Amino acid sequence: MKRLEGKIAIVTGSTSGIGIGIAEAFAKEGAHVVVCGRREARGQEVVDAIHGAGGSASFHRMDLNNLETVDSLMADTAQEYGRIDILINNAAGVGLADGRVDEISLEDWDAMFASGVRGTFYAIKAALPYMREKKAGSIVNIGSMASVAGDLGSTAYACSKAAVDMLTSSVALQYGKENIRCNCVRPGLIVTPQNEAHVPQQLKDIFLSNIEVNRYGCPDDIAQACLFFASDESAYVTGQIINVDGGMNSHASTVAQFRAMGSRTW
Repeated sequence: MKRLEGKIAIVTGSTSGIGIGIAEAFAKEGAHVVVCGRREARGQEVVDAIHGAGGSASFHRMDLNNLETVDSLMADTAQEYGRIDILINNAAGVGLADGRVDEISLEDWDAMFASGVRGTFYAIKAALPYMREKKAGSIVNIGSMASVAGDLGSTAYACSKAAVDMLTSSVALQYGKENIRCNCVRPGLIVTPQNEAHVPQQLKDIFLSNIEVNRYGCPDDIAQACLFFASDESAYVTGQIINVDGGMNSHASTVAQFRAMGSRTW
C-alpha cells in the first residue's frame, strides 16, 4: 500500500539518524523525498540507497544557519515538482553548549534557539506560500520529550523544544482553514547507527528502567508516527503532539524505583 503515492515530501536533516529513517519510510510509501542537509556526499548516499530500494529521491543542500538555502530549497522543490505536499522539520544543531540556567551564556542560549526554533519557524514560513497556493499541506515538527518537564540540565534545549510545541499549535490554528495541517512528534531515547556508540550503557539502562516496552526506540518508530501525520489517514488530525517514547512519560516518576524494589506502591 502506497500511503504517500505521488506526494512531494521535504525531510530536513535527513542525512543522518532519525531523518534517514523518515526519508526511507516515506519513499517506500510512494513519496518523492527531497533529502536535505549540509553534507552533500552523505545526502547523496541516502538518495542512492532510496533509489536502490526502488524509491524516488533527490538531494538539496540546506543549512539552517543560512536562510537563503532554506528559501532555495522550497523554491527549487516547488519549481521542479509543482508543489510541496509534506514538510518534516527534523533538522537541528548538534553539539551546542547547554546546562543549568547559571551555566548557560546568553550566546549559547541564542544559538540553541536559533537552531531549534528559528530554523523550524523559518522552514515553515518559507514553505507556507507554496502550500497555501495549493490549499493543502502537512507539516510535521520533530520535538522532544525534553519539553515535557524540567531537567537537571539541557535547559536551553528543553525550552527550545517547548517553543516548537507551541509553534505547532499556532500553525495548526492559523492555517487549518486552508487545509494545511501541523502536528508534532516528540521522540524519546532513539538509538541510531550514528549515535549508538556514543550512548553510554548506564544511560540506556536508566531509560529502559522507565520505558514501558522492553526496548529502546529506533528511527523507524519516529518515521511511522510521521508517516501517519503526513498521510491522508490523519486528514482530521491537526495541532496534536504525540510522544513516541515507549511510554516513558505516561507514568509517575517513581515507577522505576518501585519496580526495582519489587513493589507496586509504598
